[in-house]
Amino acid sequence: MELGLLGIIGIAVLVGVAVLSKRVGVAAPLLLVVVGIGFSFVPGAPRFTIPDEWILTGILPPLLYAAAIKTPVTDFRRNLTPIASLSVALVVVSAFVTGLLLHALLPGLGLAAAVALGAVISPPDAVAATSIGRRLGLPPRLLTVLEGEGLVNDATALVLLRSAIAASAGALAGVGAAVADFAFAVVVALIVGYVVGVVTVFVRSRFDDPVLDTALSLAVPFIAFIPAEELHASGVLAVVIAGIYTGHHSASRLDARARISDNVNWRTVQFLLENGVFLLIGLEVRGLLQDIDQSLLTVGQTVLIGLLATLTLIVLRFLWVFPLVLLMRRLPSRAERRTLQLRRGLGRLKQQPTLDARQKRRKRVLTRLYQRRKADLDLERREGLGWKGATVLGWSGMRGVVTLAAAQSLPESFAYREQLVLIAFTVAVTTLLVQGGTLPALIRVLRIEGIDVGSDHEESATLFDELRTEGLRVLDDPQAIMGEDVRVDEEVLDRVRTDTGRRSEFEWERARLSEQKLVRSPHRQYRDLRLAVLAAEREALLAARARGTYSSRVLARAQRVLDVEETRLRPRSGS
Repeated sequence: MELGLLGIIGIAVLVGVAVLSKRVGVAAPLLLVVVGIGFSFVPGAPRFTIPDEWILTGILPPLLYAAAIKTPVTDFRRNLTPIASLSVALVVVSAFVTGLLLHALLPGLGLAAAVALGAVISPPDAVAATSIGRRLGLPPRLLTVLEGEGLVNDATALVLLRSAIAASAGALAGVGAAVADFAFAVVVALIVGYVVGVVTVFVRSRFDDPVLDTALSLAVPFIAFIPAEELHASGVLAVVIAGIYTGHHSASRLDARARISDNVNWRTVQFLLENGVFLLIGLEVRGLLQDIDQSLLTVGQTVLIGLLATLTLIVLRFLWVFPLVLLMRRLPSRAERRTLQLRRGLGRLKQQPTLDARQKRRKRVLTRLYQRRKADLDLERREGLGWKGATVLGWSGMRGVVTLAAAQSLPESFAYREQLVLIAFTVAVTTLLVQGGTLPALIRVLRIEGIDVGSDHEESATLFDELRTEGLRVLDDPQAIMGEDVRVDEEVLDRVRTDTGRRSEFEWERARLSEQKLVRSPHRQYRDLRLAVLAAEREALLAARARGTYSSRVLARAQRVLDVEETRLRPRSGS
């Protein structure tokens, strides 16, 4: 009963803080940390502790999977260099630099144990940064880099943590063995994650029942995580790979109902888990302070070391990010040279009067590569990052979920074990409150230009024009769809053409008209009138249910039809 009551209170707090955060303009993770700290010091409040394996095995896999399935592969590939630099190289460098610092400050703490704590505090959590960035309109490329970093850096840190713990226990012979162990964990995780993604997408594509599909979907992160961990690889990385594969292939392989269900279910899971862990960070602070052995190292000294480690991590990130952004600014010129090379190759092929089979295949390949490179070049020109973007990227180094869980997984045999956990929590809480709390002001002061709404509307309208053109081609020969023996009424064809063109017409209205005029645009008028009709139909449905003249099956089916139609017509954010 007590556990159930705590669960109800916890969900109520998460929902209430989420509503409050939208009104006050402060990211929910920051408010939850403050609420958790405040509640932990209330007289008589229970002490909250969750075993680290619950977080690492039960919370982290679905949390990362929920983020991975929403990651666009195209954007991830375009920004692979900065993502890899931040999520792998910077994490490793940060772990060793802070490890050396802690080794020097804490007598008796072995270097391997110090590097283990460095791995714990090295991976930033992108949740708070991206939630703030989306609300304030950061450039899409910057958000992609932050999200990609947040997906991969957890795997890097946890693999490095495992290797450091093994080294401290004498299980690794030397640096070479540690590097080999790291490489093995990564390669096996990539294979496991890819295989799980392929198999589960194939199985789910055979389901016609969204309930069964949802049930399997909820199990996928654990199907990827557990085998990878049993093979002594990175379960977290396997989950990320499986999630990215699933998200990318869902559009072509899964049913539309499955995609809708996935979107709602995983957004809910992500909301509860993400925010729940941030609340837990605050709730555990008092217990951590009580566990400290003051005779070994006082709380004040421990917190001071944590603040010094935080400063070191911030400085390291800035020293890494500014050269990285300079490299990113040079990428367009390199992409331009490659695009020019491809265009010249295509030009030479086009000048030839005839092409053999091999040359035709080469022409098709070069055409696809040219179109991809040109798209990459156009995107980089539109979303190039300068010193302002580097400043925001450097300041977006808040720690969170992984730091909380990994700190508590440190072996009891480590010297200063309680102090090490408090150092990690100090880094997490300080970065969340200081960096996360000031990030909105920094973005506003720098006046970073985000998405060009007008350009986005025009691009969207052009895309829907292309979709409509290709979609209507199938109506040129309706007998091929319906069968030669079926006569298709011309009024039916006109109705299909009209319905198909509505979305494209609305997109062009949105691109050409101001928001004030858009309210009275033909598409908005149609949508408002259709919603009014649906509202009247819903009232009639409720009246029919009250009379009891129809069976519950028929009433439920009508309810679903009205719900689907209303969902389709309801304006979404930004539409």
